[in-house]
Amino acid sequence: MRTPGPLTVAAGIAMSIGTLGQGAIQAQTPANQQCSSAVVSRLLGSNAPVCDLSMVRRRAKDGHAFEQNQLGIASILIIGPEYSEKEAMAWFRRAALRGYAPAQVNLAVMYINGWGIAVDYGAGLHWLQVAAHQHFARAYYNLGILYLDGKGVRQDNAVAFRWFEKGAEAGDSSAQTNLGYMYDLGLGCTRNVATAAKWYRKGAEAENPMAENNLADLYLKGEGVAQDDAAAFAWFQKSAAQGNTGARIKLGYMYADGRGTTKNSQTAYAWVKAAQTAGDSRANDLLHALEKVLTPTQLAAAREQVDKLQQPTVESSAKSFAQ
Repeated sequence: MRTPGPLTVAAGIAMSIGTLGQGAIQAQTPANQQCSSAVVSRLLGSNAPVCDLSMVRRRAKDGHAFEQNQLGIASILIIGPEYSEKEAMAWFRRAALRGYAPAQVNLAVMYINGWGIAVDYGAGLHWLQVAAHQHFARAYYNLGILYLDGKGVRQDNAVAFRWFEKGAEAGDSSAQTNLGYMYDLGLGCTRNVATAAKWYRKGAEAENPMAENNLADLYLKGEGVAQDDAAAFAWFQKSAAQGNTGARIKLGYMYADGRGTTKNSQTAYAWVKAAQTAGDSRANDLLHALEKVLTPTQLAAAREQVDKLQQPTVESSAKSFAQ
């Protein structure tokens, strides 16, 4: 079977306002004296001891910013009848006013996305700037997104580049990914694909799925790195496992063509179908071609595999917030 269409799903940029980064700023109390919600800790991870929700709520009401932020995250996930987006806004605001940078970023995320309140880019920009003054890397990344997208500010690639650079140097994997993207396309800087590969690799080594996808793409094309189908396949596989639909499509093409791996039409179908199920229909031609060569038994097995590949919505939502 000749695979329809070239492998041309473009490299992407991490565009979500507020996507979780590691290295949250220290709260007012040491981690061993903080109290993490079990649900939030399971979804996002935390160095703080896990407490029952009543203890987290009690500490939040006593003015502890870490726990106030935890309740904000739990509320935006709406894990119970007493939770809501407005409740999340209230908790994030209380923690933000106490100077807790992750909550300041989360409050900005709420304003920018219009969650629990009308969209207010000015307020979002204000809280990101406050968090940035505390050298919180996630704030740098989000400021870069605002300038790249021209939301609440004049669109300016050079300013976006500088914010991504600050975030990348501070260790934020999404900022590293986006800095790589800026170098990859020459946005706000002189194009340098080798430097793009360096920043993609840093993000990929931190398990950022978009960085993994973009690094794989460079290996596939042999741009900025030596061409290497096996390396491309390995990085697409890592990204696909985290739900990146572009990587799932590319992985499907590689299985269909036997590039970097053994040819397997059934597995190719499963990965591409999983991307389509998640709303990415860029490889429909490949799906139709594979359906013609797979037996009914193989198609049924592939569809069972698709069900196992779906990403939990709650987990994806949780990763939009900083602890």
